[in-house]
Amino acid sequence: MITDPADYFTKGCGRCARFATAECSALRWEAGVVALRRLCLGAGLVETVKWGHPCYVHAGRNVVLIGALRGEFRLNFFDAGLMADPEGVMERQGPNTRYPDTIRFTDAGRVEALAPVIHAYLAEAMGHAAAGRRAPKVAAEVDLPDELVEALEADLALAGAFHALTPGRQRSYVVNLRGAKGAETRRRRIAGFRERILAGKGATER
Repeated sequence: MITDPADYFTKGCGRCARFATAECSALRWEAGVVALRRLCLGAGLVETVKWGHPCYVHAGRNVVLIGALRGEFRLNFFDAGLMADPEGVMERQGPNTRYPDTIRFTDAGRVEALAPVIHAYLAEAMGHAAAGRRAPKVAAEVDLPDELVEALEADLALAGAFHALTPGRQRSYVVNLRGAKGAETRRRRIAGFRERILAGKGATER
């Protein structure tokens, strides 16, 4: 995966064989993701890279992440349960997503059309981050570590595969991650577990 966020806009995320080719989803939607980047940087967010995607941070908190799929590109909000969404433009990434957390695009022109809305939403999200607010926790069958929630919200394929696991298999990952000493260790473990989760296996299955 890429380590420099600027590479995403010229090569892609580096997570598949389409990296740095015309088939890369990020390059297919280059004009749109570049427009989103411009809005995020213009809002004063700090650009980093996480999970191979440009991630924008404020007050030490992840605020939004830019992503691209074959049929669309997206702006995903962290702590989306705090967002008011007065314009009704946010959608859930999937059936198991707790809150509407993403704005989907299928053409770059919609980014420009929604620029004032996006700017307002970024400002709201930055305000929540600066104030240290978090979305209220929803009772769930398995209480997921924050780093796993972040990874699932940022990776649609991973989220679908994880939520399709049996509760026991889900718990096997939670137990493993709870045993890690720090957030970075948990993130490394999640990255290492990705292929196993996509294969429908638990943390200890071969």
